[in-house]
Amino acid sequence: MEDFQMNYQHFTEDKVVIFQLEGSLLGESDRLALKNEFANYLDKDFKYFLIDLTNLKHINSTGLGVFITLYTKVRAKGGEMILCNPSDNILNLLNITKLNSVFSVVPTLEEGKEKLLKERA
Repeated sequence: MEDFQMNYQHFTEDKVVIFQLEGSLLGESDRLALKNEFANYLDKDFKYFLIDLTNLKHINSTGLGVFITLYTKVRAKGGEMILCNPSDNILNLLNITKLNSVFSVVPTLEEGKEKLLKERA
């Protein structure tokens, strides 16, 4: 049986917050934990976020709602959030829901960093 839990790590690099998600973003507990972590960074005046989706295997409508909520909070503070390296399945879901036109989506974490550097310049 497949494990549908999510784990994540977060750290800062050159005033950019990087969240590395792993597993499945499907439920309410995941949403609350991520929202709280983002709020802590926003309260400390961090405005630029990269979400590394390399190891995120599954996402549902609740998970997409998490991204929308986080994006809205970041933009309200004048910041930017970029989704990096989504799997083909997650990228397809973003395309079907038209959220690829809302979020910045890049193929690698490195490209996300470069894009944020240009945004901040």
